[in-house]
Amino acid sequence: MADEIPPAAGEKLIGKAFNEQETEQLIAKFDRESNVRRFSGIPDIIVKILLLIFTAYVFWVTLIVSLPEQVRRSAFLGILVFIGYILYPVRMGLTRHENRVAWYDLVLGTLGAISFFYYVMNFQAVISRAILLQPIDIVMGVMGILILAELCRRVVGIPILVVAGGFITYAFIAGFSLKRVIHQLFYTTDGIIGTPIGVCSTFIVLFIFLASFLEKSGIASFFIDLANSVAGFASGGPAKVAVIASALEGMYSGSSVANTVGSGSVTIPVMKKIGYKGEFAAAVEAAASTGGQIMPPIMGAAAFLMAELTSIPYPVIAVAAILPAVLYFTGIFLMIHFEAKKLGLKGLPRESIPKLRTLIVKGYLFLPVFTLVGLMSIGFTPAYAACFAILTAILVSMIRKETRFTPTTFVDALTGGARNTIGVALACALAGVVIGIVSLTGLGQVLISLLLTVANNSLFFALFLTMIACLILGMGIPTTANYVIMATITAPIVVRMGVPVMAAHMFVFYFGIVADITPPVALAAYAGAAIAHSNPIKTGVTATRLAITAFIIPYIFVFSPSMLFIDTTPVQVIQIVISSCLGMFGLAAGIEGYMFRRMPAFERIMAIGGGLCLIYPGLISDIIGFSLIATVIVLQLITRNKDVVAAIAEEESKPIGSEIP
Repeated sequence: MADEIPPAAGEKLIGKAFNEQETEQLIAKFDRESNVRRFSGIPDIIVKILLLIFTAYVFWVTLIVSLPEQVRRSAFLGILVFIGYILYPVRMGLTRHENRVAWYDLVLGTLGAISFFYYVMNFQAVISRAILLQPIDIVMGVMGILILAELCRRVVGIPILVVAGGFITYAFIAGFSLKRVIHQLFYTTDGIIGTPIGVCSTFIVLFIFLASFLEKSGIASFFIDLANSVAGFASGGPAKVAVIASALEGMYSGSSVANTVGSGSVTIPVMKKIGYKGEFAAAVEAAASTGGQIMPPIMGAAAFLMAELTSIPYPVIAVAAILPAVLYFTGIFLMIHFEAKKLGLKGLPRESIPKLRTLIVKGYLFLPVFTLVGLMSIGFTPAYAACFAILTAILVSMIRKETRFTPTTFVDALTGGARNTIGVALACALAGVVIGIVSLTGLGQVLISLLLTVANNSLFFALFLTMIACLILGMGIPTTANYVIMATITAPIVVRMGVPVMAAHMFVFYFGIVADITPPVALAAYAGAAIAHSNPIKTGVTATRLAITAFIIPYIFVFSPSMLFIDTTPVQVIQIVISSCLGMFGLAAGIEGYMFRRMPAFERIMAIGGGLCLIYPGLISDIIGFSLIATVIVLQLITRNKDVVAAIAEEESKPIGSEIP
């Protein structure tokens, strides 16, 4: 219980439970992208210079010059491949040795860079030759693809290589020559340097830099303090803090594992201290952190790809994602609340919680996010809006000494952003392989016909098969690549069955994200379990239960796109928001089996059914849902009052002095 925690420990409770080195080790264990070599001294300076060169290139081609897309994207990958082989060892576990880079990594990095820069330097000649490639063109293409694939194995993992390799194998089985495949994958904008890497090198990379600058400005610790001041004292306070902090962090961070470890190193130990089981504490953090990728305005990297693939402006996508994101976090918050009430848990001592009035003066840290949203809403491109938001982050950091950027933190923000780009870029490049083969072979039409036949023209069955495919791919493929592959293969099928484009792509997007907490491979849940010292599988199952709305809402906005504010009026929007939030109240109570007291089975069924009816937009479903929830509330209040009266009567019936030994 919270009242058993000594007040003197309060400050310690809100501080870091894991030191920085332990946190980095945990992230590296569950997130391959963080498994980088360590450097110090002169080697560290050299690596930072390389990362700064890449940073300079990104801002140069974004703000100053205009290059042909093939040249810009190939140079982007060429620089990253060279840096990637310096940073990432051949296998995990070799990062403990400082300042050691194997000779073969230097060779591979150099050859990879040469392959991509060969295309940059011979762009016009290669374009003029079209599919009549010279032997040197084929050699450079094969070398570049293989070296890129090996680096992707190190940074992203083997599963994405299996998928890409399967598609390439299909192209050869279908009768296409090596020359034709290499031309498609390496020398056209339908392959490795296709749309995904184009979006990554234009928009995603700048938002990654923005996230790095926001992190260095101290906004993460401010979010945790703010969440503590708002909800730390409530029943089960630390768990609610985890949800609020993760939702706020999700505005700028797109990594489920990094979010889980970053805020979980603070919140999970405190949740356990006040009485939550380790599995539940870790699951809360994992589910909340995973939801960060669906939290506007930044969302995950895949959202930018959605804008490009659907030709829907990114601000429109961000607005459409607001209600589903609110319902997701509301559902987790309510289930935490009911769990705390059921267990009789209290919050943190008020003296250990930061005062809200002392945090208001740090509200300026929100200005970069406001700048980003404001500029995109008036027509600025996401790239330019991100650049201005970065500048705003630098300026507002100067207001107070503790947040002020120094030359060291400024360089760290730039190099950190460059380093964090590598994994996303590689995933985008390999996803481009899938798009290239689908475009070359016409495989997309074959798969569409096959799925329509299997689904027997049933939209629900087609959606169910799409969900399963997303979850299976998500076991080993990052959200970005998962979305691109499924958006290429299955989203067109759903669209063909009459679903709006945005709803179809958002469906794929959602299920690619929740794969991070869905067993048997649930990296975010496993990272949380490592902090909580809990059973990973139980943690993943609990996280899936807490995030149950993420499995329900996509089906609802496919069948009723008004949840995404498609073809709705302001009055309908208000009605949808109110009914959906009330529906989440009933759904969360029914799943947890507690509202004002423990719920019998029939009340739980009524609450879940009523909640689902209210979440589904529509007048009739709202009336049915409201009636069911209202009935449950009345029954709960009546039985609770009877229990209270019975307890008082029992107490009064005891003889005076009967409690005296």
